[in-house]
Amino acid sequence: MTGVVPPHALVVDDEPQMLDIVAFALETQGFATSTCGTSEAAWTSFREHRFDLLVLDVMLPYGSGLTLCRRVREVSDVPIILLTARGETSDRVAGLENGADDYVTKPFHPRELALRAEALVRRTRRQAPPSGLSAGPLRIDERGTTSVSGRIVPLSPTERRILARLMQADGATVPFRDLLLAGWQQAEGPGTRAMLKTAVYRLRSHLVEAGFAGALEGVRAEGYRLHADD
Repeated sequence: MTGVVPPHALVVDDEPQMLDIVAFALETQGFATSTCGTSEAAWTSFREHRFDLLVLDVMLPYGSGLTLCRRVREVSDVPIILLTARGETSDRVAGLENGADDYVTKPFHPRELALRAEALVRRTRRQAPPSGLSAGPLRIDERGTTSVSGRIVPLSPTERRILARLMQADGATVPFRDLLLAGWQQAEGPGTRAMLKTAVYRLRSHLVEAGFAGALEGVRAEGYRLHADD
């Protein structure tokens, strides 16, 4: 990853060896890294510094990575990758429900993690079209800020990419495959429909809270569509 200022990643894991492995992998891919061993130390560091990426282990002492993920997501849309020791769909869905953008199952290849981290940060940085997007009262501006009739809607980068793809469809149904590619650059596979369903559920909840109820519709066996005139 090139640039005058490298992206800054915060890596959180209670195993020193794992911290070293992840930090080294990210640094070889052009990241600057900071590390923490507990959720509270990570929260303090997050509040004191600006990060472009968080890599959080799910199992942390004195508070889980899922709780920390949810806590961060309440105040920031920084990209988040969760490290989990299990690969079941329920664990992946739990991560997305708490606002994570991606997950990596242990054991993993450090190079793969670093490449996925780079891709996530790159997608996040270019997520908003230069001219912005509008659909009824819904808008994503040039900075990536999402709003409904001027009211800011807090979305994760993944949720925002999915919403942008739906807005670009101008009311047409967007297939599951296209939404997976927009959100994660991932084709359909085991558990991916559940991941997408969870992300859309969170996105719908955010829009309802902003006064845009009924905006998202699931089209059975096909995908989802956006009703911009609701």
